[in-house]
Amino acid sequence: MKKLIITLIFGTALLTAADKPQSFTGVITDTMCGVRHSMGITPDAKCVRECVKMDPKNTKYALLVGNDIYVLSDQQSPEKFAAQKVTVTGTLFQNTKVLKVDKIEAANAAGGHTGHSH
Repeated sequence: MKKLIITLIFGTALLTAADKPQSFTGVITDTMCGVRHSMGITPDAKCVRECVKMDPKNTKYALLVGNDIYVLSDQQSPEKFAAQKVTVTGTLFQNTKVLKVDKIEAANAAGGHTGHSH
């Protein structure tokens, strides 16, 4: 019984410690190119779109925040923001580096915060 109670308390603590939606400001990129678009496709926006279209199973739209790249759960909306600075509101799953997207908007419309808030 004691073990069950400890397990329940620990499980509840994990649930309450789950990440809450935050805002992340960065540039929409793809997981193939990341920081550098060296495929010879210009401009960068076209490179991002082409890389995702070439291999959508393995190449995903992502958000580049500083040196971190987060794969976006929404693979539809980022296309129109390719290579642009945006603010993504969502939940980051640190272990997988996946950012569950609630909203994407141009960074200047979102207040221009950089990094992520706590």
